[in-house]
Amino acid sequence: MNLNKVFLLGRVATNPESRSTPTGQNVCSFRLVTNRIFTVNGQKQERADFHNVVLWRRLAEIASQYLTKGALVLIEGRVENRSWQDAAGNKKFRTEVVGERMQLGPKSSQAPASSKEKEEASPSQEEIPIIEEAEDEIDVKNIPF
Repeated sequence: MNLNKVFLLGRVATNPESRSTPTGQNVCSFRLVTNRIFTVNGQKQERADFHNVVLWRRLAEIASQYLTKGALVLIEGRVENRSWQDAAGNKKFRTEVVGERMQLGPKSSQAPASSKEKEEASPSQEEIPIIEEAEDEIDVKNIPF
């Protein structure tokens, strides 16, 4: 039995880049940073790891609409390696996490700027939605935004 499963909880390091394939599928990519604190010889050290994340179809639309640099997000997916030749003929390699599920982190703790935004902010809007990518198209009515 084989398993290729990744769970990443971190902050968006670059604003998501959204585009469409020639066949019309939406794709969104961004870098995610995860931090790790560990001890070496009694001294605490911190390491940041950067991950390339790719989302497809409806997840790509949602990520490009709601994710910004610094936002907390949980990505569940699989690791994928790919290679290609650049224009100069050099072989390039890239390791990516292809997201299959995404959970948005809490909204920014900044106070709403206007009274209208204060009225619109309610406890039900503060729930963190879980979005799963299905084989079929996701119905917009089922997204809790």
